[in-house]
Amino acid sequence: MDNSYVAWFSQLGMNDVASVGGKNASLGEMISHLADAGVSVPDGFATTASAYRQFLAHDGLADRINQALDTLDVDDVDALIETGSKIRQWVLDHPFPPALEAAIRDAFATLAEGQDDMAVAVRSSATAEDLPDASFAGQQETFLNVRGLDNIMLAIKDVFASLFNDRAISYRVHKGFDHSQVALSAGIQRMVRSDTGASGVMFTIDTESGFDKVVFITSSWGLGEAVVQGAVNPDEYYVYKDNITAGRPAILRRVKGGKAVKMVYTADRAHGKTTEFVDVDTADQRRFSLSDEDAEALATQAMTIEKHYGRPMDIEWGKDGETGKLYILQARPETVKSNATTLERYSLDAAGHDVLVTGRSIGQRVGAGRVRNVSSIKEMNKVENGDILVTDMTDPDWEPVMKRAAAIVTNRGGRTCHAAIIARELGIPAVVGTGHATEKLADGIDVTVSCAEGDTGYVYQGAIDFNVDEVSLDRMPEIGTKIMMNVGNPDRAFDFASIPNQGVGLARLEFIINRQIGIHPRALLEYDQQPDELKATIDAHIAGYADPVNFYVDRLVEGISTIAAAFHPKPVIVRLSDFKSNEYANLIGGDAYEPEEENPMIGWRGASRYLAEDFKPCFELELEAMKRVRGDMGLTNVQMMIPFVRTLGEAKGVSELLESHGFKRGENDLKIIMMCELPSNAVLADEFLEYFDGFSIGSNDMTQLSLGLDRDSGLISHLFDERDPAVKIMLEKAITACKRNNKYVGICGQGPSDYPDLARWLLDQGIESMSLNPDTVVSTWLFLAGENV
Repeated sequence: MDNSYVAWFSQLGMNDVASVGGKNASLGEMISHLADAGVSVPDGFATTASAYRQFLAHDGLADRINQALDTLDVDDVDALIETGSKIRQWVLDHPFPPALEAAIRDAFATLAEGQDDMAVAVRSSATAEDLPDASFAGQQETFLNVRGLDNIMLAIKDVFASLFNDRAISYRVHKGFDHSQVALSAGIQRMVRSDTGASGVMFTIDTESGFDKVVFITSSWGLGEAVVQGAVNPDEYYVYKDNITAGRPAILRRVKGGKAVKMVYTADRAHGKTTEFVDVDTADQRRFSLSDEDAEALATQAMTIEKHYGRPMDIEWGKDGETGKLYILQARPETVKSNATTLERYSLDAAGHDVLVTGRSIGQRVGAGRVRNVSSIKEMNKVENGDILVTDMTDPDWEPVMKRAAAIVTNRGGRTCHAAIIARELGIPAVVGTGHATEKLADGIDVTVSCAEGDTGYVYQGAIDFNVDEVSLDRMPEIGTKIMMNVGNPDRAFDFASIPNQGVGLARLEFIINRQIGIHPRALLEYDQQPDELKATIDAHIAGYADPVNFYVDRLVEGISTIAAAFHPKPVIVRLSDFKSNEYANLIGGDAYEPEEENPMIGWRGASRYLAEDFKPCFELELEAMKRVRGDMGLTNVQMMIPFVRTLGEAKGVSELLESHGFKRGENDLKIIMMCELPSNAVLADEFLEYFDGFSIGSNDMTQLSLGLDRDSGLISHLFDERDPAVKIMLEKAITACKRNNKYVGICGQGPSDYPDLARWLLDQGIESMSLNPDTVVSTWLFLAGENV
């Protein structure tokens, strides 16, 4: 075998990028150095950059290509399309030098070991590809399920031609790469039978926030190219690295994707016709494509790869449906979030604006502009600078026009599809996997695309003003109190954790119940008693989970553990459910179990529910979730908070109930905090503190009940003010009592977020912590430090 033309992956490493490109060098690096550490990579070989250059030099092809590119203006889309097409045809029509063809034939014979019909993947690997400061994702072609040597030779030539795809030519120009200095290597790799299994992409950081303590995995049925292309909305998993290392349950969150289609092999073995999309059975759409065990095993391999390379990684993987074995197919440096050095925060007031479509948010930014509904590459000239590009899915060929857009919206795709990767690199928001954006968004209308509100991206009607604030991540000044934050939405936890903070003073369990569960707990506990129509609704919600009750507990665990892991080891105070009866009634199945109250705000809520025989089984589901988070997952930074404790009898009853379920103060670092939000709590503060480790003041309810006004009444809303002298007396009593009893005291109500002067007053009172809304943390912190904001 002539090693100037081909090289085995096992002979390669990262020092060979100039010879075989980043992708193939990385495959060789993993086979050579990580196989013993448990990283499984299918074997194969690569053609060299030298082979590629000799191919082009043959009969003067390189000179013709360089002359065509030297006179090309890549911003002229028509000229780019015409020139690229002409060059690619030249390459396809060009013969291999005899020595190169012989070397490839010899290498394949060795790989096939007599199985001449063995399926391989033929992948492109550019010598400037996958460098730390540039992502060439999707720039060149990959051909799957290639069988027979003749078809492999055709695929290699197609790979060579793909260096002159329109998007690749444009990308090199805009990134400053000289065309003649970039060569292409073709990797010929054993195929993994993920057509009958599952596959996807994973990152060793969260792609949206840059949070580096998780492995983010996307997965769908069939070949992984469907996920990369964005043809399918995949499942998502967030795996906590610390728990992988500790050998504990590590799945923080699961998001079930649609998975409506999958890519599989075809019976046709002609080159270019070896894969096709087929519909996925409804039953498979409704279940997860990976088990927790497989997700954790993939995360383990990803962490090994990340440690070896010493940087965040972007990894493609496949599960062989025949053997059940997990394989790593590619690994490249993650090039966007890991390079971020500043924190920009986008915000807008969308109140009163109509939501036209929703999908998966990409980029944590906001963009506004005019919709350009593009159905094919032939319509790309419609898109002007600042437009909103709307399409079924953004094919990689569209990269030259994507950079013009203020935002991108697609019908299909997940958060690791090519469209998402390019949107992040371009620094623009994208909403992918909307299902029907091309139908709902008429060409020419003004819209605002918001990816600043969590995992869900919104497209609003009309142009909405938005703000962009830059948050300094330098060390914050000491101010004599801890600045914590209120976090209700687990979708934003990784993002919020990047804001300077000293933990979470209020994590609202009811937000998790409302957003991630949506069903009344008794309707799940009594599932067998529900009417058939309601059962069908519940079945649709709980698809992918073992049973109705496990769904409720699992979703609670996911929400709580996501917030806990995001802020670990800082304290995270989780307030157990504080729904009012009207709010519980709004959950699916809830109207059958909830009373109608004249004023639910001061009705059946908080501790009263926990102790009621009708509700106690529901409360026990919350306690089961807390056991799993604190016990099984080891997230003992989670503390518990009990809301709306009216009487000392309720304080005693809840304390005994918690202890009977294994939640004893002081054991396993457990603290149980009480919401101090009723005048009775402040007046009898010393007595209440006998049952708890401290107070977290709820200034909203304390103001309502001290001033005798209804927070929901617009007629008297002008009287609602946490700075009222009567309210301050109650706050002072609570703070003083906690300090006297050497107990924790913080505040998690809205007051200090809204009124910096109230925050200053609380600081003067010696409060131990203030938990603020995330958007006010930095400004309030700096105000209390006496700095201009």
